[in-house]
Parts: sequence; structure tokens; C-alpha cells
Amino acid sequence: MFRHKGKARTFKHNFRLAAFLSFIAGLVNICGVLALGVLTTNVTGHFAYFAENIIKGNNLSGLYFLFYILAFLLGSFVSSFLTEYFTAKGNESPHSPAMFLEIFLLVITGAAGGFLVNKGIALELLACTMLFTMGLQNSLVSKISNSAVRTTHLTGLFTDLGIEISQLFFYKEESQRKRLLNSIGLRGGIIAFFFLGCTVGGFLYLSIKFKTLIVAAIILFIALIYDQLRIGYYKVRKRLKVPA
Repeated sequence: MFRHKGKARTFKHNFRLAAFLSFIAGLVNICGVLALGVLTTNVTGHFAYFAENIIKGNNLSGLYFLFYILAFLLGSFVSSFLTEYFTAKGNESPHSPAMFLEIFLLVITGAAGGFLVNKGIALELLACTMLFTMGLQNSLVSKISNSAVRTTHLTGLFTDLGIEISQLFFYKEESQRKRLLNSIGLRGGIIAFFFLGCTVGGFLYLSIKFKTLIVAAIILFIALIYDQLRIGYYKVRKRLKVPA
């Protein structure tokens, strides 16, 4: 799911990646909405809120929305920087440092978030941390999948989905239809699993509040460890020259 790169990636690899990380994004997004009233997986709406508050003279509130936007941008930058750095170093899993950082931030936010919300302090910092984390994830999944997958916002997905469904009425060649159906399936999977993550996360939040983020971190950690074990397994097979 994480280890295949470039032409080695197939539709199956991208679909698994999309479904899994979209579910995580859904969990994070619903926590941000229910606990903070802030969308934490995209920045489109924050531009409108930033402009609205500046126009109304609410400069401090406007500044918070600017911080949300920059936090997402910074997360994307850090993720890409770490991946490029460890790729240049020849690391076999250059995506792992960014993923471990995401896991760490989800655990810290999940553990401290409930206390901070109850005390009514550092709420904007919590939102910035969650947006930074989703910036990390969105950049990471985009790089792994060669920009075929983005898991943290749906506006572009619905646009592309509408375009591709319309093209089914005109593209009749088998290769074209196969490509279109794969792309439609991938985008549909992202949307479905994001919605599933929001729904499951909503029910979890009713029971365990911000610790829902720790659940997301555990799921992500298990997937990362599984991927590392698979890398080790194939290295051993290659060393022993075991036939596929």
C-alpha cells in the first residue's frame, strides 16, 4: 500500500491507500467539527471565513483562520521535505518519518485535546495541529500515489467524478472505459471511506471524545508496521532467492 512507487503502483495499491487514509481523514475531520467547530481536513472554507472576519473588522478571528491555512500548508511542506530528504538518503521507506510524525501528533492531540477543550484553552492551537497533520497526510498520499490520490477534501473529487461519469457516454473503446471505470472507482472509494470515517468517528466521539484521534493513530501505526513487515518479508525472499 505504501511501499510501491512509480510504475510499480497499480489501481489496487492506490485504492487501498485511498480507502485507508480517507477513513483516517474522516475520523479527524469529524473530531474537529464536533469539538472545535472547525473543518480540519481542507482550507477552502477558511479563506472565506478569513475574508469575512477581516471585512467585519474582526482582525483577531481573521488571523486565526489565516493560521489554519498556513498550518495545512506547513504540514504539506514538512511531509514533502521529509520524504524527499529520506529518499535522497536512500531510505527504503522514505514516507515513514512523515507517517510517524502524523501518528505522534494524533496521539498527543487525542490525549490532551479533551482537557484543553474542557478548560476552553488553546483551542486554536488544537485546530492548527489537526490541520498540520492533515496537510502532512495529504502531501504524503499525493506523493506516494503520483498525485492520483488525495484524501482530505472532496470538492475536486466530486468535480472529477462528474466529468468522468459524463465521459462514459462518449468513450467507447475498451481501454478508455477501463481507465475511466478505475478512476471512478478510486474517487468513489475515497468519498465512501471519508464518509464512513466521519460516521464512525462521530459515534466514537460521543463515547471517547478526543481520544478518537488516538484510535486513528493506532490504525495508522498498525498499517505502517504491516507495510514494514512486508518490506522485510520480500527482502528475505529476495536474499534467499525464493521464487514468487
